Amino acid sequence: MEIKILGPGCPKCERTAQVVNDAVSEAEVCVDVKKVTDTMEIASYGIFGTPAVIVDGEVKSVGKVPAKEDVISWLK
Repeated sequence: MEIKILGPGCPKCERTAQVVNDAVSEAEVCVDVKKVTDTMEIASYGIFGTPAVIVDGEVKSVGKVPAKEDVISWLK
């Protein structure tokens, strides 16, 4: 499983990364978490609002910090 966190490094993006990492730790699953900060790469996903979370190629969240419970549900 691969999770990509898209964002330039703003406070919301950093909070999203923390929530995702906390959820992965709590769910005890093997996940490759990657932060994408390049604006051209972010745009290539059709994302124009950050932060965004992509799980295995599927956009799960855009423009907000997701709840940890939501992230855990995406990991199942």
